[in-house]
Amino acid sequence: SDKIEDELEMTTVCHRPEGLDQLEAQTNFTKRELQVLYRGFKNECPSGVVNEETFKQIYAQFFPHGDASMYAHYLFNAFDTAQNGSVKFEDFVMALSILLRGTVHEKLRWTFNLYDINKDGYINKEEMMDIVKAIYDMMGKYTYPVLKEDAPRQHVEVFFQKMDKNKDGVVTLDEFIESCQEDDNIMRSLQLFENVM
Repeated sequence: SDKIEDELEMTTVCHRPEGLDQLEAQTNFTKRELQVLYRGFKNECPSGVVNEETFKQIYAQFFPHGDASMYAHYLFNAFDTAQNGSVKFEDFVMALSILLRGTVHEKLRWTFNLYDINKDGYINKEEMMDIVKAIYDMMGKYTYPVLKEDAPRQHVEVFFQKMDKNKDGVVTLDEFIESCQEDDNIMRSLQLFENVM
């Protein structure tokens, strides 16, 4: 497709975002907010593009007591919609727009995509385990001093059982959205992950 050819042509170091008008139309941000976000983004990433290493470094600053590298890795993959190993300002803003101002449905779809590590359209128990464990690691010993080693596993067992409606061992987007909307506990836990953003 043309888009891929455009991507290849733009392998120059500096990436300038598409017009703010277009981004304003595609997101829930005002032009003013987009300008402020862009300044912050350029400040951290002068080239206009973030690779995974930089992303992890920025993210680690927010969680000094834990190890955020695994969660940052999964988050980076969710932001990197083109799956090309870099996150541009547009990718960043689109995700932020959903997470901060999207509908419940949009937020849940985004979260599902985060948990669907191999992007096959399903969440299996291992994937959920990987993400939950990454969140526990990131929050660190200080936040959850009383947690036992197997806490993430128990957490996942309970969640997974509730979500896997037809008991086929995987959770579909529909099952995920339905479970989250009918169970306050799940919703609250996901809210926690969202604040982690």
